Parts: sequence; structure tokens; C-alpha cells
Amino acid sequence: MPITLMPLPYEIDALEPHISAATLTLHHGKHHKGYIDKLNEAIADSNYADQSLEDIVVTSHNEGDLDVFNNAAQAWSHGFYWNSLTAKKSDGPSDELQVAIDQNFGSLSLLLETLASLGGEHFGSGWAWLVLDNGELCVITTHDAKTPFVIDNGMIPLLVVDVWEHAYYLDWKNDRPKYLDAVLKNLINWDFASANFAERSVWRYPGMVHYAT
Repeated sequence: MPITLMPLPYEIDALEPHISAATLTLHHGKHHKGYIDKLNEAIADSNYADQSLEDIVVTSHNEGDLDVFNNAAQAWSHGFYWNSLTAKKSDGPSDELQVAIDQNFGSLSLLLETLASLGGEHFGSGWAWLVLDNGELCVITTHDAKTPFVIDNGMIPLLVVDVWEHAYYLDWKNDRPKYLDAVLKNLINWDFASANFAERSVWRYPGMVHYAT
């Protein structure tokens, strides 16, 4: 069945002034939709057609099917990114996640500094992730469409910040560090990250039937 473009989990202007309605209109309505449309075209009448988006990401990566993988992974990661942001001021991580943050980074502020540093230094297009890897929290960056769970199928993404230029250029021009600072200080959805940490499983993209793997 076709994969659908998930709606934003907030109003188009809800993240202003940090991320503008103009950016979200372009980013969600053009970029994310473009990945979905190209993916549906690529998987029509194929063995991927009845797979979940997560399974398409993993299978196409393992089989070296780059056209399908790039569009599937970008579709998934954008959905994950929308949920990693919130228009509401977050109360912070759950108690369980906070304990893990303190153990692995020393404090929440040091975790955010790590995300800002690695995301800002990342060369070219990609993503900055907080992940759970073998019971430990760590921050990684990935290039282009790469997702943590294709690097290691036991790696669980908790939250992500998009560091492709189209995520911030209209609002921040080429100043990625200011974009990261605004997002990390004001928009991180700790409820979402905490739920992913508690469930210890890869988030499932909404809007389609998911089949057992």
C-alpha cells in the first residue's frame, strides 16, 4: 500500500520564531512530500509494496538499492524529526532518561553541548542523533540518508536534529550553529525522546499498516 505523507504534529507556524512557517511549508510540503512521492513510484508493484517503511529502509540498504533506500530513509527520518520537535515548552527528560543522560554525559546541558558541537561540525548534509546503543546513550551524526538502525540494527534513535541546509537556510542562512542553538534550547520534544527510551524500540512511521518482520 502507498506510504502517506504524515501531517505535522503541530500548526505550520507553531515553531516560530526558531523555525518559520515558510521553512516548514517548504521542508514538509516539498522536501518530505518529494521523498514520499518518489518512494511510492519506486516501490509500486515491487516486493517492497507491502512492507513497512522501516522494513523498506533496512531491506533496500542491505540490498544496495540506493534509489529506494535514499527516499525511504529520508521519508522516515523526516517523520522522526517532526516528532523530535515540539511547540510546547518541554518539562525535560523523564526521570529514567535523565539518569541515563547524567551517567553518559554528566548533565543535560553537556548532552546538548555535544549535540550542538557534533551537529555544527558535521560536514555536508545529514543528521545529528541521540541514540541508545547497547544500553549506552551516545550522540552520532550520519551523512545524507543514513539512519542509526541501518548502521546497527540494535541502535535505537531517541531524537534527531536535521542538519541538511534546507532545514534552516531560510531562517538562519548558513549559520547552522545558531539554528542548532535555537532548536536545542527551545524545541526539543523530551516526551518523544523519553517514550523512545522507555520502549527500547525503533519508532514506527504512522499512516500505513505495519507487517511483522
